[in-house]
Amino acid sequence: MNQTLFSFLITFIAGISTIIGIIPCYMKEYKKDKIIAYSLAFSAGVMLTISLSSLIPESVILFNNIFKIFPMIIITSIFIVLGILFSQFVDQKIEEKFTSNKLYKLGIISIIVLILHNIPEGITTFISTSSNIELGLSLSLAIALHNIPEGISIAVPIFYATKSRKKAFFYTLISGFSELFGAVLAYLFIARFVNDFILGFILAMTAGIM
Repeated sequence: MNQTLFSFLITFIAGISTIIGIIPCYMKEYKKDKIIAYSLAFSAGVMLTISLSSLIPESVILFNNIFKIFPMIIITSIFIVLGILFSQFVDQKIEEKFTSNKLYKLGIISIIVLILHNIPEGITTFISTSSNIELGLSLSLAIALHNIPEGISIAVPIFYATKSRKKAFFYTLISGFSELFGAVLAYLFIARFVNDFILGFILAMTAGIM
């Protein structure tokens, strides 16, 4: 298989694993409160872990290739704070429309956050696989595993807010496809322009949002 097509396939598989997160929506209704609590707690733990152990350190490494230590710390911190402020802005705007449905609001926020997270993930997976298949495979496996709880963080609140498995599936699918969109962007435009600063900015901002 052509290596470019293989890179797209690997990125697609990693992204589409998000839909596995819809499984809790098919569990018994009487377990609703426990399912919501456990699913969101697990998802939150994974997202915090990703931010603290992967996104921020990787952003620091990228900025460190450009700046000295003090400017690197300042710049990384600024982009993380910008991500936090953006998240609060989105939360406020959504709350104005969905004040009576906090679970639905939570699901929508999760979609926005994860799309922003998955696009650079797709870029990274595609570029890595294109240059080194073994690296791309290991990276895509790690991404696929953590995409499952990310799917849960969308599907569970959307389902219990709307009682619609179709909506839960659809919104989760959108999040998963955003990773493939990142791969398309990488192939068409970004691969030849991406530098340490741009990737560092994306990763730090995403960490702040998460």
